[in-house]
Amino acid sequence: MSSGQHTLIFDNGVTDIADLVIGADGARSCIRSLVSSAMPQYCGVTIVEIQFIFVDDRHPEIAKLVGRGTIFALSDNKGLIGQRNGQNQIRVYITLRAPENWIVESGIAFDQPEQARKDLLRLFADWDNSLLNFIHFCDANFIPRPLYTLPTNHRWETHPGVILLGDAAHLMSPFAGEGVNLAMLDATELALAITNADDLKQAIHNYEQKIFPRAAKAAEESSSNLDLFISTGNAGKIAAEFFKKLMESGPPKDTEI
Repeated sequence: MSSGQHTLIFDNGVTDIADLVIGADGARSCIRSLVSSAMPQYCGVTIVEIQFIFVDDRHPEIAKLVGRGTIFALSDNKGLIGQRNGQNQIRVYITLRAPENWIVESGIAFDQPEQARKDLLRLFADWDNSLLNFIHFCDANFIPRPLYTLPTNHRWETHPGVILLGDAAHLMSPFAGEGVNLAMLDATELALAITNADDLKQAIHNYEQKIFPRAAKAAEESSSNLDLFISTGNAGKIAAEFFKKLMESGPPKDTEI
């Protein structure tokens, strides 16, 4: 609309007028196209998500291997990345460099868990049994996901009445561990900006100028880490040195909002 407002048309036929449309609709955002022509691009890596529920009771050896945090096992363009979650769960990401359509071309029937388990084990046949236990004993649910990213320096011109946050604004691979953190910070700063705004367009512009540089920094880090960790050669040793330096640097500085 010429006033800068937007007409929303819902699936049930209901329409409404909005002064501000917030694109918090994720990687395949429908709102993004209102401000940017950027499209997610495949980053060359696919993951298969598996999990263990009630892990401490059912699989104490897995629980001990992952501990209270995260384990990275990396070699030859592949990885097994385990992460302790809440509620006595561990999620593991089977990670590998593969063509974009690998999920289909691999021939692995991910909807047939026991066959998928056998096929995935073959991909890691020369790995240590303690690591293969992630695949041997995980719950019978395999979720394949190709990873997509937006350009690391994704920006757009301020558009009246439309704003993006989270993956809709700065989709990146998970190798910096910042996706959810940035989304929550985006949401908090946007809420504060529009709550206190006398000029909504200026408030949106100011918000965008804050998120652009920090998202670009995290996206660059994520891309760099992906190339370090999912690689040939000494990926495991490189990752170990990386995490050693990270721990020695101490916790990140608090962010003032």
